[in-house]
Amino acid sequence: MTPVRLAVLGAGLIGRRHVEHILAQDCASLAAIVDPGDAARAMAAELGVPWYSTFADIPAAARPEGAIVATPNQLHLSNGLEVIAAGIPVLVEKPLADHVVAAEALVAAAERAGVALMTGHHRRHNPLIQEARRAIAAGMLGRVVAVHAMCWFHKPAAYFDVAWRRQAGAGPVLLNLIHDVDLLRCLCGEVSAVQALESNAMRGHPVEETAAVLLRFAGGALGTVTVSDTVAAPWSWELTSGENPAYAHTRESCYLIGGTEGSLTIPQLDLWRHDGRPDWWAPIRAQRLAAPAADPLALQIRNLCEVVRGTAAPVVSGREGLETLRVIAAIKQAAASGRPVEIK
Repeated sequence: MTPVRLAVLGAGLIGRRHVEHILAQDCASLAAIVDPGDAARAMAAELGVPWYSTFADIPAAARPEGAIVATPNQLHLSNGLEVIAAGIPVLVEKPLADHVVAAEALVAAAERAGVALMTGHHRRHNPLIQEARRAIAAGMLGRVVAVHAMCWFHKPAAYFDVAWRRQAGAGPVLLNLIHDVDLLRCLCGEVSAVQALESNAMRGHPVEETAAVLLRFAGGALGTVTVSDTVAAPWSWELTSGENPAYAHTRESCYLIGGTEGSLTIPQLDLWRHDGRPDWWAPIRAQRLAAPAADPLALQIRNLCEVVRGTAAPVVSGREGLETLRVIAAIKQAAASGRPVEIK
């Protein structure tokens, strides 16, 4: 088929990764880079693709068939609305917007217009997650009862030389834990209530650096989740999954999902079950489930192309991105108030 023409709005770190994956895919072609910065203009010139300062600058005859919004969080709403108004399917990077009300507006606009809206929670595309979800849905764990997730890593001091990274709203709950919450929703169902604590005891910046969260899932399971960007540790998705070569691959697990018939480590996919009926006196053994290695960002681009062609639904819709953002907002509210928060 003729490659789907995709434009990338925002040429920062994640925007550049999207550009690289578009160029590497036979199903897609890079129609334009949209970013007012000089670095973006130079990149477009180097790649030999059109450059525009704003989406509105793209001539009607040169409009792309699909778009990726990878601009700063506070611009996701305005950029997303622009693309939706043009009738173009769009993938908006996570978080879908910088707050729940903005995300609701974006989802509502897309649904009114009948335009496909996707959220860039790319980890759901990883075959590791697809296999874990299949195992859980097939009842291999029985009924899920308990979940434990760790998101521990250490951001160097130089990371905080950029002023906004030291301010409230730029901490690991919104920037990092949102991915883990999205995966737990994908695997274990909706979250109905949260409790949380936050700390900034190590660096003293206004932004949190560590958080501990309790989750209650609608299906009855309970979860414990901790995130910290000041812990030297091997237990985070980036380090355990091997999906991004920029990080060391520790081959550890960062999620444990426990059920009445068995338990699963993720991303290693060790399924632990007793011989015969579950009994703590009986031997328990692990079977490693198999999943092919694949780059989830590349798979996300392929899904976007399929959505543009009308041959597939989004793996992660805009509404899914909104529901994950609701959980993150509830976590922040619970940490600030010191009280449990119900999610409706």
